[in-house]
Amino acid sequence: MRVLVHSDDAEQWRQALARRLSGAEVVTSAAPEAERRDADYLVAWKPDAGLLREQARLKGIINLGAGVDALLNNPGLPSGVPIVKLRDAGMAGPIADYVRYGVLHFQRDFDRYGRQQARAEWHEHAMVDKADWPVGVLGLGAIGAKVAATLAAGGFPVHGWSRTPKSLEGIACHHGEAGLEALLGQVMSLVLLLPDTPATQRLIDARALACLPAGASLINPGRGSLIDETALLDALGPGDAEGRLRGALLDAFPKEPLPADSPFWTHPRVWVTPHMAGPTPLGAALDQVVESLEAFEAGKPQATIDPDAGY
Repeated sequence: MRVLVHSDDAEQWRQALARRLSGAEVVTSAAPEAERRDADYLVAWKPDAGLLREQARLKGIINLGAGVDALLNNPGLPSGVPIVKLRDAGMAGPIADYVRYGVLHFQRDFDRYGRQQARAEWHEHAMVDKADWPVGVLGLGAIGAKVAATLAAGGFPVHGWSRTPKSLEGIACHHGEAGLEALLGQVMSLVLLLPDTPATQRLIDARALACLPAGASLINPGRGSLIDETALLDALGPGDAEGRLRGALLDAFPKEPLPADSPFWTHPRVWVTPHMAGPTPLGAALDQVVESLEAFEAGKPQATIDPDAGY
């Protein structure tokens, strides 16, 4: 088989796949056009449209990440080619750590202490017990379920939400529109781990933010499209004075890199990170990629992306 790899660390992937796939020809998108044409499989993260249009006989695409919105929205994506995405592949642990940090940042008042330090102000805040700081996790796939379980094991009451009913031990699970509204009304930190689909775009709008209790916080290691940014800025309010929403830790944005003129860079109650919450470690992902390529070659069934659903 011929495998084409496209990613920032494509050469590492090429070497690793060549070692694991005996007899396979593995090339990267940096190779001359004649060498990268006619691939059987594409293993990629955010390939450009031109690269996709070069391929005339793809039998499958493996997306090197959990989010497939960039691939599905690519104008060069060939129709009818099955797509497989990574399932956790080592990302869930780092994302759970990121979320736990974000929750503790607000629950333990590190946001307030940071602002006090800038003013040389010594003032201790009464600590809110974890049991009195419920957390909501929107999205209960492999990563969301891991995040919810990690927070619950750490002593936080956790509410989870998904499009369809789910049951997770130790998690208060909600679903549907009524379930979302019920969850929003009782959580002090809201975590976004939903896929980017037509149904989830700008799900966190002015109405949703108004449902959150005063002083709640937002943590987004998921997709940038989930948030109505204007509504979020309105909820945060201007300057140091806390608005209805206490603060936000944001890792994903509709346009990346985040434009230099974005008000999020300078807002005193927003913390920006450059989409680093869940890096894809090659070692943990390699087994999944090899397993998927071998399943494609053997004609074995595997979970593929539904382009209409968006995940």
